[in-house]
Amino acid sequence: MEKLVHLLWRSENHNEDAHRAHLTGELADRLLASGAGIQRLDILSGDTSESMPTPSILLGRGNELASVVTTWVNTIDDRAPIVAALTSVVGTTGHLDQYLVTESVPQMREGRDWADGEATPGMTHFSWFPKPDHLSDDDFFHGWQQVHTPKTPELHPLRVEYVRDSVARVLTAGSPPIRALVAERFPTIEDYLDPKRFYGSDEALGESVTDLPLYADFESLNSRPLFQTIILS
Repeated sequence: MEKLVHLLWRSENHNEDAHRAHLTGELADRLLASGAGIQRLDILSGDTSESMPTPSILLGRGNELASVVTTWVNTIDDRAPIVAALTSVVGTTGHLDQYLVTESVPQMREGRDWADGEATPGMTHFSWFPKPDHLSDDDFFHGWQQVHTPKTPELHPLRVEYVRDSVARVLTAGSPPIRALVAERFPTIEDYLDPKRFYGSDEALGESVTDLPLYADFESLNSRPLFQTIILS
């Protein structure tokens, strides 16, 4: 099975509520019936303005991102209907970036008490960034996965899920050469917005800042809060 992550960007006339309703309704039905062989479907939507008009962590192109649609398919050979369906959503003024990724889940909540199609509790912090040019692949993955990742439970002690995707291929022409996509879920919006609850300690935050050059350049970091809906698990 192969995992495809799609970044959907805001169009000029973007409407958050209408976008989310369309993604989790008509668009989800179209994707599942597309013949692309979707085995799992997960949607992260950026309709956060009402609940958090001034997000505490909005970096880079975060305010331009409309949503993230993740599909697991039997083969990327059959991905054309997915691209067609998602391109119809962003229209002529937005655009779509599609990435083939390898998924790693360093932290996953045990059990689940909500059904497919229901909003996932809490808030997901979604981040993406390229590999700095001055780092080799070995150095990049070592810094990100072996140095940074083991320290994140101390950095975010209230986090309940951590999904780390490494980009294997950029599948849409002209898309940025992103190498890392990360989804971290917190149980409540308050846990996300309150820095004292979001971060474990000043020491852990300081160490994270120190380690950052081992895998990313600060000016190339992108992030924003998103709401998750698991359509098909």
